Amino acid sequence: MDLFNVYPLFDIEIEKGVNCRTYDKQGIEYLDLYGGHAVISIGHSHPYYVQKIAQQSEKLVFYSNSIVNKLQEELALKLGKISGYEDYSLFLVNSGAEANENALKLASFHNGRKKVIAFQKSFHGRTSAAVRVTDNPKINAPINEGFDVDFLPLNDIEAVRKSLSNGDVCAVIIEGIQGVGGIRIPEPAFLQALSEECKKYNTILILDEVQSGYGRSGKFFAHQHAGIRPDLITVAKGMGNGFPIGGVLISPKFEASYGLLGTTFGGSHLACVAAIAVLDVLKADHLIENAGKTGDYIMQELKKIPGIKDVRGLGLMIGIEFAEPVTELRKKLLFEKKIFTGVSGNNIIRLLPPLCLTKADADTFIEKLKQLL
Repeated sequence: MDLFNVYPLFDIEIEKGVNCRTYDKQGIEYLDLYGGHAVISIGHSHPYYVQKIAQQSEKLVFYSNSIVNKLQEELALKLGKISGYEDYSLFLVNSGAEANENALKLASFHNGRKKVIAFQKSFHGRTSAAVRVTDNPKINAPINEGFDVDFLPLNDIEAVRKSLSNGDVCAVIIEGIQGVGGIRIPEPAFLQALSEECKKYNTILILDEVQSGYGRSGKFFAHQHAGIRPDLITVAKGMGNGFPIGGVLISPKFEASYGLLGTTFGGSHLACVAAIAVLDVLKADHLIENAGKTGDYIMQELKKIPGIKDVRGLGLMIGIEFAEPVTELRKKLLFEKKIFTGVSGNNIIRLLPPLCLTKADADTFIEKLKQLL
């Protein structure tokens, strides 16, 4: 049997990683500025994280939601405290797509509607709100026909008001920072107005923080730069530092009942241990503050380099836009300079490094990028 070929792969086999460095089978070192789509939040092989995973693995307990799991309660308490959402509830799942699907279900259960507003160039996994971020017509349309999705321009509050005015919108779902769509940031004033309009029409506001959350923007959630509190917040990627786990943070306006939501593997003991370890390290190592400080430094230095069209982002979620396609530049960064990066579209280099990235790591990248340009 062959693998289903839906991912283009580089011919590099990574065997281990330490902090922001990875090593292939030949022992060649790479600077990791992508972290598996923002998955590696606290760095590769953090000793505290490894220790906690190993200790739980030895216990051979992997149940999720059929018995009392004190680790779920510990995770919810710690996540609420560090994020500032102590009055919210937590539902644990396995991925960002699953988190977004459950958020949309909750919204629909709450107000009985089926229409959803999403935004052009956004991305919410292969879900009901999967949107137009590629040129492949096979994946441009929403997958779940149970929802009618209206795609509007980002930061256009008048378009949102017009759509909401019919009174039939179940939810608005928006990324804290658009990742796949090119590191595009919702304006604070737009998010504030969006929040007020949703309240006006009893429409649920869902903040997709799957990629932009967990300290990556310099605050725990990117939407906190705008000072708003959405009804539902979805998380995943950086939550487990590589271990599959996701969740939905649920405001007190929603009432839980048995059977309302369900998951088989979500919130297992091992997943919870991984997620708790991430929160402990984020706090102990001051990684959220580091993300903001180091990210600001990188963007300031990148803006000084001739040949770069635009630099945008928050914290360690950065897009570097060029006037021409970046395919060859990315390959040269990887194979000549030994630096992993990501892309968005044809002309944007995307940086999503571990939050422990140092100024020295940043200088290494900036110098090697200058050499190629």
